[in-house]
Amino acid sequence: MVNNGDYVLEHQIGHMLRRAHQRASAIFKANFAAHDLTPTQFAALVKIADEGAVSQNLLGRLTAMDPATMKGVIGRLYKRRLITSNHDSADRRRTLWSLSAAGRKLLGKVIEAGLATSEQTLAPLNGKEQETLQKLLSRLT
Repeated sequence: MVNNGDYVLEHQIGHMLRRAHQRASAIFKANFAAHDLTPTQFAALVKIADEGAVSQNLLGRLTAMDPATMKGVIGRLYKRRLITSNHDSADRRRTLWSLSAAGRKLLGKVIEAGLATSEQTLAPLNGKEQETLQKLLSRLT
C-alpha cells in the first residue's frame, strides 16, 4: 500500500473543480434537454449573438474552445441552420458566422435556461459566497 501522506483527493482543487463541473453539466443537461444543445453549442450561440458576426477563430478564443472543437460546433450549428455564413468584406478568405432567424429564436427561448442553470448550480451558496466564488474563478481563468 502506498502512503499518500497529506494528499486527500477530496481536498484537491482539480478534483473539486471536476465535481463542480459534473454538477453544473448535469443541471445544464436537464435544463436544455428539450432544446438539443450542448454547453459548447450554447456558448457559441451566445457569443455569436454578442458579436453579431464573428470568425471561427475569434469565436474559438471567445469561448475558450480549441480549433477542432470549434469546427465541430460550427458544423453542427450550421447543419441545424442556427447560424449562417458570409464572407468578411475586409478579407474574402475569412468566413463570418451570424445567427440565423432560427438561431435567434432558439436563443431567445433558451437564455432563461442558461440563467436557471447558473442559479441552480450556485444554489447551495448564499449571495456573498456566489459572488466570491465567481470572482475567484475569474482570477483563475
